[in-house]
Amino acid sequence: MAAKLDYQWHLRKVMADRGMFSTTDLIPPLAERGITLSSSQVYRLVVERPERLSLKILMALLDILDCTMDDLIEPIAVAGAVRKPKKAAAGGGEPAEGLGGLRPKRARIRGVDRP
Repeated sequence: MAAKLDYQWHLRKVMADRGMFSTTDLIPPLAERGITLSSSQVYRLVVERPERLSLKILMALLDILDCTMDDLIEPIAVAGAVRKPKKAAAGGGEPAEGLGGLRPKRARIRGVDRP
């Protein structure tokens, strides 16, 4: 099984390395590149890890900060992301691990014979 991948967002660190310590420092350079974001949107972009990000915004950030994508986004493998095999449906297949012979048998309901 392939390991599940995740990522770390380093925008705040890269900004600090460039002497930008306020999230609103990004608003004017973004506006120069035709991207208008509110101060709360920029704050969320810097402080939180974005789930969806416009490529225009990403390219603008790379240009503004004079960095590469590797500087902003670090791929990481999630620990313990190995998937467990699916369990068999009730009444079929092998008994679940740890239950042994204690697994109940599925009830069969049949019609009642009337005299």
